[in-house]
Amino acid sequence: MSRPAPRPGLRSGRRRRHAAPASDVGHRALAELAALDLAVHDTVAGTPTPTLDQALGRVSNAANYSRLWVVTAAVLSLLGRRGRRAAVVGLAAVGATSATANLVVKPLLRRGRPVRVEAERGHRVKMPTSGSFPSGHTASAFAFSSAAGAELPVLALPLRLAATAVGWSRGPSGVHVPGDVVAGALLWASIGSRTHRLAARRRAAREG
Repeated sequence: MSRPAPRPGLRSGRRRRHAAPASDVGHRALAELAALDLAVHDTVAGTPTPTLDQALGRVSNAANYSRLWVVTAAVLSLLGRRGRRAAVVGLAAVGATSATANLVVKPLLRRGRPVRVEAERGHRVKMPTSGSFPSGHTASAFAFSSAAGAELPVLALPLRLAATAVGWSRGPSGVHVPGDVVAGALLWASIGSRTHRLAARRRAAREG
């Protein structure tokens, strides 16, 4: 006696499991990454570090409106021709970064700021009203340090350390989750490098 043909959609008495659409998998992955991002922020926010809060708050506020990088550029300009070149290229990178991050990316993505309980920390960093992603302070810091450091390699490490301090300060101050800071560092450091390469090509064209 012949066996009955299997019913469509069944195999060995079990229903076939259809793979989830790639878009659904991507959305779930992004949601899980956002949850991890917020969990790290909450852990840092819940850890009392009053001494660090004061120091990091000063660093964060010093970088408001890129003041720290304007002052750094002024100091670099005193170091001769290469220092002046590094200052100009660094500030050009900051300008490009501020335009793209604050005028394009933040309004487009509109990521909300993390919730912060002011009384729990002593950082005295004002909560910005702009979008959270990316960290503009971090973006400008790494753009300047990448561009100016490439022009003046002897100061590349100190500039990167200063940029790292600015980026780190934005997390404990409660105004960004870690993902905002990491994105600001990685993506806009590349703008600094591109600004340096563009300036180098223009100099080569003039001299050639």
